[in-house]
Amino acid sequence: MEAREILDKVANGEMTPEEAELQLKMKPFVDLGFAKPDLHRGIRQGVPEVIFGEGKTPEQIDMITKSLLDGGVKTVIITRLSEEKAAELTAEIKYYKEARIGAAGIIPAPDAKGTIVVATGGTSDLPVAEEAAVTAELLGNKVSRVYDVGVSGLHRLLAHKEELMSAGVIIAVAGMEGALASVIGGLVDCPVIAVPTSVGYGASFEGLTALLSMLNSCASGVTVVNIDNGFGAGYSASMINHIGG
Repeated sequence: MEAREILDKVANGEMTPEEAELQLKMKPFVDLGFAKPDLHRGIRQGVPEVIFGEGKTPEQIDMITKSLLDGGVKTVIITRLSEEKAAELTAEIKYYKEARIGAAGIIPAPDAKGTIVVATGGTSDLPVAEEAAVTAELLGNKVSRVYDVGVSGLHRLLAHKEELMSAGVIIAVAGMEGALASVIGGLVDCPVIAVPTSVGYGASFEGLTALLSMLNSCASGVTVVNIDNGFGAGYSASMINHIGG
């Protein structure tokens, strides 16, 4: 149970202060031996712990998921989860194949006012873009997708100018030279989160060229996450989009 929910219940008379104190004193983590799921992450940060699926066995993911759900987490997000591994889970999840994300528990409705727009330079950037988009949706945001609008055909991006200019936050996902973030940053007045991808030919250096290009953007208001880090972009965009909400 989240701290705000506990406080609301006390204010509404649905829970006594003593019961609330007990809830807040509950063990902050569960020791599974191989992992220690953090049950108080949502209280501290507003978002519960997210499971990084890569490198974990289906059995480990199942046990961590169950411990989080039993600990009161309403929505458990599992990132970098392969389709093969998802099929082996006993936990009931909704699987997002393109994003490689699984979600257990309640799929939340949007509770933030603004819209997060996720834009990509090309179709090859979709796996990273979908990781960002699905993450943002599972954190309670309305998301709009504007895909394959790279700078090699600028008219494609400008066809979505109204949608971009009305966004609360924009996530710009691009490989190659990574110019998309700078172009979008020069058109809009909202925060732009740039995500370099490892898409490109040899001199792209598996995303390093796009990363450096985005870090050196002359457009103000552009921030950059790590290469292929769609989750980090979606998480940060959600935090921004919920400010004042």
